[in-house]
Amino acid sequence: MKIYSISDLHLDINNSKPMDIFGPVWHGHETKVAADWKQKVSPEDVVILAGDYSWAMKLNQVVPDFDFIKDLPGTKIIIRGNHDYWWSSLSKVREILPENCYALQNDAIKIGDYIFCGNRGWLIPQGKQDTEENRKLYAREVIRLELSLQAAKKLQTNNEKIIFITHYPPFNNKIEPSEYTRILKENGVYKVVFAHLHGYINPKMLYNEINGIKYYLTSCDAVKNTLVEIE
Repeated sequence: MKIYSISDLHLDINNSKPMDIFGPVWHGHETKVAADWKQKVSPEDVVILAGDYSWAMKLNQVVPDFDFIKDLPGTKIIIRGNHDYWWSSLSKVREILPENCYALQNDAIKIGDYIFCGNRGWLIPQGKQDTEENRKLYAREVIRLELSLQAAKKLQTNNEKIIFITHYPPFNNKIEPSEYTRILKENGVYKVVFAHLHGYINPKMLYNEINGIKYYLTSCDAVKNTLVEIE
């Protein structure tokens, strides 16, 4: 079993919000992603989608976008991003998911020798982002991080490796340790997948290591519409 990830697809199959207005890297990005996906992924593999899956505003509107991955190979794991406004209650989201697609929200799932868990996260309070409101939101997401890891630990019966998924970067723009990275280290997390960042990306953000844990940025445009192998 191999593990891949690609995130921030910002799908809109009905074309009411095309992504190519954000630059040439987005031109026909769905076709490029699907072609690379089919070339790399086998039925027994896992593909992580770390948020911002669709521009849909309501749950019924996202169904055509899920048709995009329905017939692509592998088991898919998704978490909520900051633009996934269609994501209502977790139970309702799970009702409309295609076969072999799983939504995580402060919980975990075991597949083979791996346990996947995660939550949306929040930006590290820094600079202009260091406001009272953002500190509150970040503290709330830290609690949800801990809930996700507690769920993972309950499933860990034979030293399975924990892969943590979050939409927001778990460190600041200087890639410095944070409350997030400390908790991930204390809980023995193996690898971390994150997304959210667009435009110019510090190359060090794409793949780095903090306290022995490897972190992978998998935003669609940052990885040029190709799936990143995590394991």
